[in-house]
Amino acid sequence: MLIAVVMFSLMDTALKLLSAHYPALQVAAMRGLSSLPLVFAYVGWRGAFGTALQVRWPMHLLRAGLSITMLALFAFGLRKLSLAEAYSIFFIAPALITALSVVFLKESVDLARWIAIAVGMGGVLVVLRPSGTGMLTLGGLAVLGAATCYAVSAIASRLVGRTDRAEHMVLWLMVFLAIGASALAAPNWVALRAQDFWLLCGLALTGFLGQLAITEAFNSGEASRVAPFEYSGLAWGVALDWLLWRTLPDRYTLIGAAIIIGSGIYLVRHERAHAQAEHP
Repeated sequence: MLIAVVMFSLMDTALKLLSAHYPALQVAAMRGLSSLPLVFAYVGWRGAFGTALQVRWPMHLLRAGLSITMLALFAFGLRKLSLAEAYSIFFIAPALITALSVVFLKESVDLARWIAIAVGMGGVLVVLRPSGTGMLTLGGLAVLGAATCYAVSAIASRLVGRTDRAEHMVLWLMVFLAIGASALAAPNWVALRAQDFWLLCGLALTGFLGQLAITEAFNSGEASRVAPFEYSGLAWGVALDWLLWRTLPDRYTLIGAAIIIGSGIYLVRHERAHAQAEHP
């Protein structure tokens, strides 16, 4: 998980650098297009092409639509915010997943977890600071929207993962992301600059390695033990912000991030304890 977080932090850095020169939808398209060769090679190595058409198409299309929206919103948000600010807001996703699981997965959520979700949302408000002098901006709201899309996509992934292979989920997500985002971005497509070639290579490689690492993390370890390490992304965000843009998060962002991370860790630990109580 620590390796996955490093890879995704570098990927997000590439997204932020690209978003300064290209429209948000085009950045989402480039994320999908750049990853396709590596994804095809991986699916072929796993021998999964033979049954690639035997999938639940509506669920894959839903995941693709959510991913296009999420990446476009996140790329737009990164244009306005630092990595640390964007990560602080995006960390609300685990709480949103818990809340949405009640509606879509019919899971029961007790009072303690609802309180943790409310506390996490309060942390988002601390980061956004919705006041006359705060940073309640389109960028902040875009990242919050991206986190919401991610949460819904995670629920959809749980549902489709019951019947479809992981290789097919990765394959069709990237194929539909590349095609859908490219079609939407086509009217305002900006010619690629030669100096951005290495950024696109980095985007493809870090995204692919990060996906492999996070898949291995959850396959080989308990989610409740692995998931909290995802919050180490904030440290990488702060470091990359300083190295590349000489910016540091203010105290409100750090306080809000601490509240969100604390509620997220509580939710993950509480879920583990709940599972152990049901299946001792």
